Amino acid sequence: MAKIAALVGEMFEDVEYAEPVKEFRKAGHEVVNVGLKAGATVKGERGKEKAKIDKAFTEVSIKDFDAIFIPGGYSPDHLRLDKDAVSFTRDYVMSGRPVFAICHAPQLLITADVLKGKKITGWPSVIQDIKNAGAAYIDEPVVEDGNIISSRRPSDIPEFVKACLKRLSELYAPV
Repeated sequence: MAKIAALVGEMFEDVEYAEPVKEFRKAGHEVVNVGLKAGATVKGERGKEKAKIDKAFTEVSIKDFDAIFIPGGYSPDHLRLDKDAVSFTRDYVMSGRPVFAICHAPQLLITADVLKGKKITGWPSVIQDIKNAGAAYIDEPVVEDGNIISSRRPSDIPEFVKACLKRLSELYAPV
């Protein structure tokens, strides 16, 4: 069982958070919501989902987690304004452990300056930002490059979750 940090802030894309988290938990993995303020409740942009922040970025270490998951919506744009969120993300990506990013999640990865030379996908409005960060944008439902698994949009969630769970099973299979 892996321990996954869901990096989540206000106005996350409801389904891009809820569906993967549900599937990660269903597969036996622990999901910890990491955000700006422990105990705060953040809301999805569509008003259908809420997430309670279990730990603040200042309270966690990259060593606490086996993978990170970054849902889309406006959340990554909010998180990228926080130096602790950016540092945690940068350090985690550089650790080589799994990073699961969907939709607008590349915004946080761009600010963390970890995409140069990578292949990644994301929402169409961040394509130019991805290219400006030195990455190659690939218009596919799921793109895997090293430790980063990325996806474009809500309709890609089934393929995205399948790829994420496969990676977790390869790395953290029960003994």
